[in-house]
Amino acid sequence: MPPGLRTRKARSMAELMHRIADGVWAYIQPDGGWMVNNMGVITGRDGSTIVDVTSTEARTRAFLEAVAAVTDEPARRLVLTHAHPDHCMGASLLPDVEVIAHRGAADELRAPEPPAPHIFEPFEQGDVHPRIPTVVFEDAVTITPAENPVEVRHPGGPAHTRGDSYVWLPEQRVLFAGDLVFSGGTPFALSGSPAGWLRALEQMARLEPEVVVPGHGPIGGVELFAPVADYLRFVIEAAAEAHRRGLSPLEAARALDLGAFAGLLEPERIAGNLHRAFAELDGAEPDMDAAWQDMYEYNGSHSLEVHA
Repeated sequence: MPPGLRTRKARSMAELMHRIADGVWAYIQPDGGWMVNNMGVITGRDGSTIVDVTSTEARTRAFLEAVAAVTDEPARRLVLTHAHPDHCMGASLLPDVEVIAHRGAADELRAPEPPAPHIFEPFEQGDVHPRIPTVVFEDAVTITPAENPVEVRHPGGPAHTRGDSYVWLPEQRVLFAGDLVFSGGTPFALSGSPAGWLRALEQMARLEPEVVVPGHGPIGGVELFAPVADYLRFVIEAAAEAHRRGLSPLEAARALDLGAFAGLLEPERIAGNLHRAFAELDGAEPDMDAAWQDMYEYNGSHSLEVHA
């Protein structure tokens, strides 16, 4: 590699890594769209804790290089905030670390249900795959308890997925929210529960974090919670009205004026979100294949755009 190119690459990786507290960094990947997520690293005297990996070999290797640039400590553990592939696919590049996740995420990783191949644009994933968690918890687990604690908590029920975790650093007042918070992107509730997600947001807000690292999009503070909650209430209300009128989720999605939410990334998620909201009204589970197909059709029968 020519020296100039190596310098530019190192600079670009450094620009993605943000120091947000003593010994705590967030790795923010623009543009935060499908398969382009955020990660974190927390240093400690017994080694580092990694929060999530990413969707491809190239992106995960770039993240691990950026981690090595800010700490000499070896990675000892990896926390997976949920089981979606953009947050866990690169785990195979950390073969020796402890992998911590909620039981629901572990179950989903053991029996994945990927969408049909035409749903997403092709992208180069590389030689990576998820790892099954080695430490599974039900409600919460605290790691590195001999120093500043790192608390990994489940919100108590389905939210973004059935197996969400968020990482709370009470001493630094930093919250790694995973996909319980989207910043600039459309929240995606197909695998979870819009109503349960609202309760999760209320739970995290009670912590009064000073820094919130979303699963996708720019870092912020508690102001990141309200737009997610507003969107979820919009979905719940739209689903109730469309369900009463006998519309299908796709018909409801096409008839909706997204209004203030039209500028968010991935607007096609409204179709999947309505599938979940309709299913909750019926006391049932959504047809996942139909939900993904409706997002594809809402997108003009084009594969969903992936920048990974």
